[in-house]
Formats: sequence, C-alpha cells, structure tokens
Amino acid sequence: MVFFKDYAQEIIGTGILLVLVMLSRLIVSKLVRSFAKRSQTIEKRTRLVLKYIHLLMNIMAVIALIIIWGVQTKDIFIVISSITTVVGVAMFAQWSILSNITSGIILFFSFPYKIGDFIFIHDKDFPIEAEIEDIGAFHVYLKTKKGEIIVYPNNLMLQIGITILKHPEEQIEFTD
Repeated sequence: MVFFKDYAQEIIGTGILLVLVMLSRLIVSKLVRSFAKRSQTIEKRTRLVLKYIHLLMNIMAVIALIIIWGVQTKDIFIVISSITTVVGVAMFAQWSILSNITSGIILFFSFPYKIGDFIFIHDKDFPIEAEIEDIGAFHVYLKTKKGEIIVYPNNLMLQIGITILKHPEEQIEFTD
C-alpha cells in the first residue's frame, strides 16, 4: 500500500500514457490501412510499415515512461547518446540496410508504380525491363520477359529513372 501511496502520480501518469499509446496505435493503424486501401497497396507492405511506426511509437512511450518515473534528464541524455552512438556506428557499417528500410517506407507512401506494372529501369550498366512481382522491406522483386527474377534494392528505385511501360497485351499497333 505504501508503494501506491508514494507513487500515485507516476502510476496514474503511466496508466494515462498506456491508454494514449493504445489509442494512438489504433488511430495510426486505421489511417495507414485506409491509405493503403485507397492506393491499392498489398497487405504485406502495410503490415511492414505499421511495424516500423509502432516501433517508433513504443520507443517514444519508453522515453515518456522514463520521464514520468523521474529519471534525471542528464541520465536520460547519457543513455540515449550512448545508444545512438552504438546504433550509429553499427548502422554506418550497414548503411545500405538503413537506406533500404527508409526507401521502403518512402515507396509505401509515394510509390508511382505498383505490383503488376511493367517498368524499364534506366541503369546505364544494367538496364532492366521487367514486371514488378513483389515489393518488400528491402527489395523489389522483378520478373523479366524471359522469366528471370531480379531482386532490386529499394534505395535504387528512388535514385534511378524508371519508365512505366504498358502491359504487352495492351500495346496498340498503329496502322495507316
């Protein structure tokens, strides 16, 4: 009983924070799913983006809990800077992974092409004409006319020019 009496404000604050986190996760999930439905995004990509958003929200909730329970601000900054340094060094070594994850999120919200589109990638060393089979967290899976599967990094989809081609059956021949 003494614990509840001594820490009543912190317990109430924690309860309010948990309710806010659950409500915000629910609202954000509904918003992202409605956006995905309007843009005809596949469920697998929607779940992936929601995982990233929920992870960010959970990290913010943990920081808020630390503040609610009265951890000294300077101690929080020391821990956060230490974690950021370690993660930064690790991610610097793996910059392409971070780049592809970020690109995957950007492509989710502003992807001008979709699964089933035939595209031409204007890469001077390795031009590709293929159909988009799947879009993952790190890669886009492309299928050429010969049936080859090409795994293409998401970050390159944002950096290289791409032309959306018509479906081969939809091409119209012009006659005089």
